[in-house]
Amino acid sequence: MDFYQNSKKFLREFVDQQQIIDERVKVISAKTLTPEEAIGNPECKDFPLLKGREVMVEAVFRQSKGQAYTDMPGEFTGSVRELLSLPLEDNFQRAIYIAGLNAIMHHYGQISNTIHCRDQEPGICASQLPDYINKHYGKPKIAFIGFQPAMIDRLSHSFELRVIDLDEDNIGKEKFGLTIEGPEKTEEVLSWGDIILATGSTSVNATVDRFIHDKPVVFYGVTIAGMATIHKLQRYCPCAH
Repeated sequence: MDFYQNSKKFLREFVDQQQIIDERVKVISAKTLTPEEAIGNPECKDFPLLKGREVMVEAVFRQSKGQAYTDMPGEFTGSVRELLSLPLEDNFQRAIYIAGLNAIMHHYGQISNTIHCRDQEPGICASQLPDYINKHYGKPKIAFIGFQPAMIDRLSHSFELRVIDLDEDNIGKEKFGLTIEGPEKTEEVLSWGDIILATGSTSVNATVDRFIHDKPVVFYGVTIAGMATIHKLQRYCPCAH
């Protein structure tokens, strides 16, 4: 839990400095934020958000927004103090907390790119990823955690790639010339890869520590925006807003 407690320590100190402990944070879920509102109409239709496997929660602090993926949607309205008091015992609480953290940090210019890219932008993001990997890491074998179809498609043309996903509908299926592997293969795939490319939603499902490794790791997506800054983690999310 150090990952979360360290972020809470950072946020407590930050809100004390800004004197905003009793200001309100409102979080809505996919009950009111539809997949189309969250991601628009991307060319690829296989995103977990569009399939209903995950939903997006969106926090609003003053005029700033922060988002997080979760498989446990819900809603929350409360003070920053109440946000900090969440015990972070399940994916719902962690998603609410992380979305709120992202909104607060965005408001004060601590982070950017906290709103999911839309329409054609997921494809643009994916098209830039092979060059990003090549520039920073050469030609590595990539252990890819999570199912981000546009990224997997683009990377599969240029790199050796193995993909781990939690969705039983994907596990064992061939996608983009690759067989999607289940969570029981995680350690094997992490050992195989030269670098790890992991979804930022691991910060919601409390598996993120597994991927902070003795080899390079890049987290992708809006969810981990604030946590990546606090913990000095590499993050790829060029087209978010």
